[in-house]
Amino acid sequence: MRTVTSVLFIGLLALSTLYSQTKPFEALDVFQLQYASDPQIHPEGNTVVYRRMRFDILKDRAVGDLWILNTDGSGHQKLTPLEGSESSPRWSPSGDRLAFVRSTEEGSEIYMYWRAGGKVARLTQLPFSPASLTWSPNGKQLAFSMHVPQPPPVLAKLPKAPKGAQWAGAPRVTDRLYHEADGRGYIAPGFNHIFVIPADGGAYRQVTAGNYHHRGRLSWSANGGEIYFSGNRTEDWEYDFRNNEVYAVSVSDGTYRTLTSRYGPDQEPVVSPDGQWIAYRGYEEKTQAYQVTQLLLMRTDGSGQRVLTGSLDRSVGDLQWDSKGKGVYFTFDDAGNTKVGFVTLDGQVSTLAQNLGGTSIGRPYGGGSYSVSRGGRLTFTLTRPEHPADLAIVDKPGQQPRRITQLSESLLAFRELGKVEEVWYPSTVDGRNIQGWVVYPPGYDPAKNYPFLVENHGGPISNYGDRFSAEMQLYAAAGYVVFYPNPRGSTGYGEEFGNLLYNNYPGDDYQDVMDGVDYCIARGIAREDQLFVTGGSAGGIMTAWMVGKNNRFEAAVVAKPVVNWISKTLVADNYFYYAENRYPGQPWENVENYWKFSPLSLVGNIQTPTLVMVGMNDLRTPPSEAKQLYHALKLRKVETALVEIPEASHGIANRPSNLISKVAHTLAWLEKYRTAD
Repeated sequence: MRTVTSVLFIGLLALSTLYSQTKPFEALDVFQLQYASDPQIHPEGNTVVYRRMRFDILKDRAVGDLWILNTDGSGHQKLTPLEGSESSPRWSPSGDRLAFVRSTEEGSEIYMYWRAGGKVARLTQLPFSPASLTWSPNGKQLAFSMHVPQPPPVLAKLPKAPKGAQWAGAPRVTDRLYHEADGRGYIAPGFNHIFVIPADGGAYRQVTAGNYHHRGRLSWSANGGEIYFSGNRTEDWEYDFRNNEVYAVSVSDGTYRTLTSRYGPDQEPVVSPDGQWIAYRGYEEKTQAYQVTQLLLMRTDGSGQRVLTGSLDRSVGDLQWDSKGKGVYFTFDDAGNTKVGFVTLDGQVSTLAQNLGGTSIGRPYGGGSYSVSRGGRLTFTLTRPEHPADLAIVDKPGQQPRRITQLSESLLAFRELGKVEEVWYPSTVDGRNIQGWVVYPPGYDPAKNYPFLVENHGGPISNYGDRFSAEMQLYAAAGYVVFYPNPRGSTGYGEEFGNLLYNNYPGDDYQDVMDGVDYCIARGIAREDQLFVTGGSAGGIMTAWMVGKNNRFEAAVVAKPVVNWISKTLVADNYFYYAENRYPGQPWENVENYWKFSPLSLVGNIQTPTLVMVGMNDLRTPPSEAKQLYHALKLRKVETALVEIPEASHGIANRPSNLISKVAHTLAWLEKYRTAD
């Protein structure tokens, strides 16, 4: 018996050792990742409620539940016993209650959690999902926005079908400029309006009226008599889509005050604690590719408007007042890193935290969120290339953050991830310094040769950074050195840098990427005979442009591209936005220019084996764009294939299985043309 026990023990020990060994990141590991989002610190600064995100492998989607923990990391537990997706946690001004939204198969409703007894109750039975949940200053009411439907237009009166007849359904008629949205599909007719409801439950009441949208962030006046919001209530609002104003609406009688008047997107008003000031974001529209969104200040009557962040050449977001009214917190992207900043009322800007993000699991985009207690304790979603978003705490300005969760550590502690290195190199166009990152395969040996994969980011008005990325790690785990740059046009480098794409896209940004390839070859981490390239959306445009401009790459994967600006501009869900903002004039007014920047104009040069990929429900870069490239390559007998991802909109990787499928098909195509190491 002793011998059998010893053998069993040795076997279990060997098995334990086997499973404790680290290995590279794998496709199915995506379903095991967890991350934090929307942390809300208690007003007293002692606890945090946040949305804990995970992936349901059976339902193939991200789901989130609310969890609570102390700011020292202790007491970590689920907030409620309820099942279903929970989101938008918001503490009452006194911190005695927490309002949140819970979604089930039956819809989304507002719930309340009482901190003292841990009780939970549903407050509403709404016809549509609530958004922008906001407490009144006295804690007696909640404001939210919600869709209010309108009947669709009817152009023809049709005869009634005979009883039992199986006629086709009624046609869908629309007369709106904006009638569909990627990831959402057809937009039901109607408008968003602001509602209020007693915080202890009761009837909800519509505050706003009129055929205008009233949505986005809401902010109550100090006395609770008005709600501030941004929108466009001008007569030509539908075509005046680049313009927003800040309004105040009376909660009692629905009368309005218009507080801003310049042309441009003034938005996200937030009232100061003393009720005297409004901080908001915006800029005066210049009609160009990119403009920095500034943080502005005005009195609650609209007077005294001035810019607070004039010294910061970066776009700001997510405004929150200091509890004493001495300044405003905000987020901004800077050189591939998302940060939390603070500006005083006299315009002095400081940085309080960095490495905010980790909620874009697929690729290393910005994002993330934060909140601040009355005493100035800050919590935010912290990411590094080694992990997606965890909660971190900054106790006082100037102190280093404390990471208080490790939500994916049970997985990632046993995965050898690719090391991420930041690189800078000069552009041969004008000598500007261009930033990028290199991901090395696990166990990288500089004495060996590795295939080199360029991964172009989307946008193009966006940025990659030193953040966790499942896709980059999967490419590295497959043995590729991965290079992802931020060429001109990327955000986080100032307005002038971002606007270099105006009427020049794709243009010199192409050379910025190729300069990065040459830089990596010169460093010995890439070799000329094993270059590959991929990218999605604007990255797909860049990839198609690159293989049209040169034949240096062994293979390419063009994902969800625009290849023909003329057709794309008039077919996409945001078809009305491109003219003037990207290229001068409408397509029919400037055919030569639109065609000049279309990758399809270069298709006669392409010799690179090119896979084309698109989501079958993509409304932003419709499948017709991908098919134009695929069909052209087939006619030219260039090696190609078309991969259409089912049930995928423009965000192909929104569903975990589609993320895995995207990466798997990319690697399978590249492997066909990869030589032995």
